[in-house]
Amino acid sequence: MSAHRPLPHPLAPLAPTAFDATPFVRRRQQVLMEMHKKGRGVAIIPTSTELIRNRDTHHPFRFDSNFWYLTGFEEPDAVLVLLISDTPQSLLFCRSKNAERELWEGFRFGPDAAREIFAFDAAYALEDLDRIVSEHLIGAQTLWHSLGVDAGWDARVGRWLEQARAQSRAGKQAPTIVADWRALVEPMRRNKDAGELALMQRAADIAANAHCRAIRACHPGLYEYQLDAELQYAFLQAGGHPPSYPAIIAGGANACVLHYTANNQPLRGGDLVLIDAGCEVSGYASDITRTFPVNGKFSAAQRDLYAVTLAAQDAAIAATCPGAAFHAPHDAAVRVLVQGMIDLKLCHGTVDAVIESGDFRRFYMHRTSHWLGLDVHDAGPYHEENEWVALQSGMTLTIEPGFYVRPADDVPAAFHNIGIRIEDDVVVTDTGCRVMTTDAPKTITDIESLMADGS
Repeated sequence: MSAHRPLPHPLAPLAPTAFDATPFVRRRQQVLMEMHKKGRGVAIIPTSTELIRNRDTHHPFRFDSNFWYLTGFEEPDAVLVLLISDTPQSLLFCRSKNAERELWEGFRFGPDAAREIFAFDAAYALEDLDRIVSEHLIGAQTLWHSLGVDAGWDARVGRWLEQARAQSRAGKQAPTIVADWRALVEPMRRNKDAGELALMQRAADIAANAHCRAIRACHPGLYEYQLDAELQYAFLQAGGHPPSYPAIIAGGANACVLHYTANNQPLRGGDLVLIDAGCEVSGYASDITRTFPVNGKFSAAQRDLYAVTLAAQDAAIAATCPGAAFHAPHDAAVRVLVQGMIDLKLCHGTVDAVIESGDFRRFYMHRTSHWLGLDVHDAGPYHEENEWVALQSGMTLTIEPGFYVRPADDVPAAFHNIGIRIEDDVVVTDTGCRVMTTDAPKTITDIESLMADGS
């Protein structure tokens, strides 16, 4: 087949829009209101710091998702401090303006501009953090801190707490409760507002377009990383950068390795190739997997396994609706997969018996869904009070059943080393769910047609 098929028209980049602090202020107010139930307190919520890659070169900076969710502020080393009282306040601590550093490293807001643009009650230089937090801990009942995330922050917060306790003989009160603010913030992140869904849809559109580009560009003799290059071009050109996770480009047997990322092997005619790749838009992730034949035509065995996997995904999508338990899509997918395994003589017995025994896990060993949002495996519990979370309108998740067949004496040779996963991003609606990634083809007919004529 030709190596020069037409490629999809690139998505036009979106024009920048003015920053709107409204949703971030609303989220901070909601968190402050919940924290107030534990009395007067102080919450410490830091963002990420820049990390050295090697010598004097840094990894690309990526803000902490929880911090950004409450602030919209993207500079490193900043800290959000929430003062919980009858007159709550949101304080930002950030890098000071510095003309010399900005010459080398780029623009900084500085405290004054950050306070105004991001709608904080006050903003200070990072150098003031120890002094101001220590002052506000006196008389507080609760210290909110994400214990265990970062040893450096644990030690720093511990010093503040001990300094406050040391003043007890002077009649001053130190916090007697240490609580984790993530227990309040991360469940909030499961339900997306209209602005978040618009960003996620843009990320989905860019990623779907990128998958189309890679499918059309594929032919025997390419290397896996060359398909990655097609994806990266489409991501960058449309503003969907960075990738939301390292792409998986897995040809042949590599597709049976769930998190394969070497992406350095040649693609051979007669094999399938699995691409699991997504991008970020303003921090919000997309996450799509498509599996297709390197030479443009599914073999009979590949068709059989693919048809079962696609049917399982259809069943899982149908089970995704408000009020359903989070595990409902997984249960629906597993029942279809197991029936297919029985029909193909890969498992034996009834559907219920195979599920009970767990025999199907030879061929399907992961769950069908995860939350999706600012993190590709987004924050928020799956269980609450020992029950699966009930899906609600505005929740976003993936639907990604798979079928992975490694060589074994009791497995027909035609199925050996076939790995298939089909993944879409969905948002729960008032009546069911909406698939955000429909522009990436996934039926056998649509994939073969796309690879045949580039239309």
